[in-house]
Amino acid sequence: MRRRRILSAVGVASAGALAGCGGRAPAGDGTDGEGASDGGEGGGGANDATAGEWPAGTYADYETATVTVTGADGEARGSLRAAIADTGPKRGLGLSAAPSLPDDAGMLFVYDAPQESLTYIMPEMSFGIDIVYVDADRAITRTHNAPKPGPDEDGSEQRYPGSGQYVLEVPYRWTDRNDVAVGDTLSFQL
Repeated sequence: MRRRRILSAVGVASAGALAGCGGRAPAGDGTDGEGASDGGEGGGGANDATAGEWPAGTYADYETATVTVTGADGEARGSLRAAIADTGPKRGLGLSAAPSLPDDAGMLFVYDAPQESLTYIMPEMSFGIDIVYVDADRAITRTHNAPKPGPDEDGSEQRYPGSGQYVLEVPYRWTDRNDVAVGDTLSFQL
């Protein structure tokens, strides 16, 4: 299963990055990110696994963090266990080797510095995800519901732009189910 590749060029003004599903070696500076979700029609998935079993398989040795989203009202919106993708190779692989993503699990892509411009694309994606861009202060700057490509699509035309120092990928429509919005904050320990 191939997910998303990020081609990143960090510059002084507006750096550009293109993320796409791909399981191939990263291009650009190697700051690739990937994502996966439930195996359904892009809905909020009935998965056999739970976050207690995540990360597993290829990701079994990944560091993890509990990520909690808190709204402006101070109420917790949702919490999940995220595998940490904090190196070029881990961001390059992303979730491409995951057959599914438990409903209470995700992947947190960590960059050394804020990225002015990132774009995630969905070539050869086999299920949908939500893509959450988060700034250096851990405030959500943008969210996308990214459905899996249709039967006759490869997903490369699906583009999801944003900026930030972190990108959180969660099961499709997780942000909707948990009323997560721009301005909400993430808390986690790295």
